[in-house]
Amino acid sequence: MARQDEQGVSTRTAAEAWEELFRAQVTLMRRFEAGEDFAPLSSREYDVLFQLSRGDGGAMRLRELTELILISQPSVSRMVDRLAARGLVERRAAPDDGRGVVVALTEEGARLQREIGRNHVRSIRRYVGGALDEEELRTLQHLAHKLRSAQPGL
Repeated sequence: MARQDEQGVSTRTAAEAWEELFRAQVTLMRRFEAGEDFAPLSSREYDVLFQLSRGDGGAMRLRELTELILISQPSVSRMVDRLAARGLVERRAAPDDGRGVVVALTEEGARLQREIGRNHVRSIRRYVGGALDEEELRTLQHLAHKLRSAQPGL
Protein backbone atom coordinates (compact mmCIF):
# COMPACT_ATOMS: atom_id res chain seq x y z
CA MET A 1 0.00 0.00 0.00
CA ALA A 2 1.33 3.45 -0.92
CA ARG A 3 2.19 5.85 1.89
CA GLN A 4 -0.14 8.80 2.23
CA ASP A 5 0.17 12.13 4.00
CA GLU A 6 -2.46 13.69 6.27
CA GLN A 7 -4.31 15.00 3.19
CA GLY A 8 -4.57 11.51 1.68
CA VAL A 9 -1.95 12.14 -1.03
CA SER A 10 0.19 9.13 -1.79
CA THR A 11 3.94 9.50 -2.24
CA ARG A 12 3.80 7.35 -5.36
CA THR A 13 1.04 9.40 -7.00
CA ALA A 14 2.84 12.67 -6.21
CA ALA A 15 6.10 11.31 -7.65
CA GLU A 16 4.41 9.98 -10.78
CA ALA A 17 2.56 13.26 -11.35
CA TRP A 18 5.80 15.21 -10.96
CA GLU A 19 7.59 12.88 -13.38
CA GLU A 20 4.87 13.35 -16.03
CA LEU A 21 4.97 17.13 -15.63
CA PHE A 22 8.77 17.21 -15.80
CA ARG A 23 8.95 14.87 -18.82
CA ALA A 24 6.26 16.87 -20.64
CA GLN A 25 8.29 20.06 -20.12
CA VAL A 26 11.52 18.38 -21.30
CA THR A 27 9.80 16.92 -24.36
CA LEU A 28 8.24 20.25 -25.33
CA MET A 29 11.52 22.13 -24.84
CA ARG A 30 13.22 19.61 -27.13
CA ARG A 31 10.46 20.18 -29.69
CA PHE A 32 10.86 23.98 -29.45
CA GLU A 33 14.63 23.74 -29.76
CA ALA A 34 14.42 21.31 -32.70
CA GLY A 35 12.11 23.79 -34.40
CA GLU A 36 14.68 26.52 -33.78
CA ASP A 37 12.13 28.64 -31.94
CA PHE A 38 14.86 30.62 -30.22
CA ALA A 39 17.26 31.12 -33.15
CA PRO A 40 19.61 32.93 -33.36
CA LEU A 41 19.78 32.56 -29.56
CA SER A 42 19.79 29.58 -27.25
CA SER A 43 16.67 28.97 -25.16
CA ARG A 44 18.50 30.23 -22.06
CA GLU A 45 19.65 33.40 -23.79
CA TYR A 46 16.10 34.00 -24.96
CA ASP A 47 14.88 33.46 -21.40
CA VAL A 48 17.14 36.31 -20.25
CA LEU A 49 15.65 38.64 -22.88
CA PHE A 50 12.12 37.46 -22.07
CA GLN A 51 12.54 38.01 -18.33
CA LEU A 52 14.00 41.47 -18.95
CA SER A 53 11.07 42.32 -21.23
CA ARG A 54 8.79 41.71 -18.25
CA GLY A 55 10.89 43.95 -15.99
CA ASP A 56 10.30 47.60 -15.29
CA GLY A 57 11.22 49.41 -18.51
CA GLY A 58 12.91 46.30 -19.90
CA ALA A 59 15.41 46.25 -17.04
CA MET A 60 16.04 44.61 -13.68
CA ARG A 61 18.78 44.07 -11.18
CA LEU A 62 21.16 41.24 -12.00
CA ARG A 63 20.22 39.64 -8.66
CA GLU A 64 16.51 39.64 -9.61
CA LEU A 65 17.29 38.22 -13.04
CA THR A 66 19.34 35.43 -11.47
CA GLU A 67 16.37 34.49 -9.27
CA LEU A 68 14.20 34.02 -12.37
CA ILE A 69 16.66 32.02 -14.47
CA LEU A 70 17.44 28.40 -13.62
CA ILE A 71 21.21 28.73 -13.71
CA SER A 72 23.83 29.98 -11.25
CA GLN A 73 24.69 33.65 -10.75
CA PRO A 74 28.15 33.32 -12.37
CA SER A 75 26.55 31.64 -15.41
CA VAL A 76 23.91 34.38 -15.69
CA SER A 77 26.63 37.02 -15.41
CA ARG A 78 28.66 35.40 -18.23
CA MET A 79 25.53 35.08 -20.36
CA VAL A 80 24.71 38.77 -19.80
CA ASP A 81 28.28 39.60 -20.89
CA ARG A 82 27.81 37.60 -24.11
CA LEU A 83 24.44 39.24 -24.80
CA ALA A 84 25.96 42.66 -24.11
CA ALA A 85 28.78 41.94 -26.57
CA ARG A 86 26.08 41.25 -29.19
CA GLY A 87 24.37 44.56 -28.39
CA LEU A 88 21.21 42.93 -27.00
CA VAL A 89 21.53 44.06 -23.36
CA GLU A 90 23.51 46.58 -21.41
CA ARG A 91 24.78 46.71 -17.86
CA ARG A 92 24.20 49.83 -15.79
CA ALA A 93 25.03 50.83 -12.25
CA ALA A 94 21.96 50.62 -10.05
CA PRO A 95 20.75 54.19 -9.42
CA ASP A 96 20.20 53.62 -5.70
CA ASP A 97 23.19 51.35 -5.00
CA GLY A 98 26.64 51.91 -6.46
CA ARG A 99 27.55 48.23 -6.11
CA GLY A 100 24.35 46.93 -7.70
CA VAL A 101 24.04 46.14 -11.39
CA VAL A 102 20.99 46.66 -13.56
CA VAL A 103 20.66 44.74 -16.82
CA ALA A 104 18.55 46.36 -19.52
CA LEU A 105 17.38 45.40 -22.97
CA THR A 106 18.73 47.51 -25.79
CA GLU A 107 16.41 48.47 -28.65
CA GLU A 108 17.87 45.61 -30.69
CA GLY A 109 17.42 43.20 -27.79
CA ALA A 110 13.79 44.22 -27.34
CA ARG A 111 13.17 43.86 -31.08
CA LEU A 112 14.76 40.39 -31.18
CA GLN A 113 12.85 39.29 -28.06
CA ARG A 114 9.53 40.28 -29.67
CA GLU A 115 10.43 38.55 -32.95
CA ILE A 116 11.48 35.29 -31.28
CA GLY A 117 8.55 35.53 -28.84
CA ARG A 118 6.01 35.72 -31.68
CA ASN A 119 7.51 32.62 -33.29
CA HIS A 120 7.67 30.78 -29.98
CA VAL A 121 4.03 31.42 -29.01
CA ARG A 122 2.97 30.01 -32.39
CA SER A 123 4.87 26.82 -31.50
CA ILE A 124 3.30 26.79 -28.04
CA ARG A 125 -0.12 27.09 -29.65
CA ARG A 126 0.68 24.27 -32.07
CA TYR A 127 2.16 21.79 -29.57
CA VAL A 128 0.45 22.65 -26.28
CA GLY A 129 -2.82 23.93 -27.71
CA GLY A 130 -2.81 21.07 -30.19
CA ALA A 131 -2.78 18.52 -27.37
CA LEU A 132 -5.18 20.19 -24.92
CA ASP A 133 -8.53 21.91 -25.37
CA GLU A 134 -9.36 25.34 -23.92
CA GLU A 135 -10.71 23.96 -20.64
CA GLU A 136 -7.71 21.67 -20.17
CA LEU A 137 -5.35 24.58 -20.85
CA ARG A 138 -7.08 26.67 -18.18
CA THR A 139 -6.89 23.73 -15.75
CA LEU A 140 -3.20 23.25 -16.51
CA GLN A 141 -2.57 26.96 -15.98
CA HIS A 142 -4.45 26.87 -12.68
CA LEU A 143 -2.63 23.76 -11.44
CA ALA A 144 0.82 25.04 -12.45
CA HIS A 145 0.11 28.35 -10.70
CA LYS A 146 -1.09 26.49 -7.61
CA LEU A 147 2.09 24.38 -7.52
CA ARG A 148 4.32 27.44 -7.95
CA SER A 149 2.41 29.46 -5.34
CA ALA A 150 2.76 26.64 -2.80
CA GLN A 151 6.54 27.14 -2.76
CA PRO A 152 6.99 30.23 -0.54
CA GLY A 153 10.33 31.86 -0.11
CA LEU A 154 11.84 30.92 -3.48
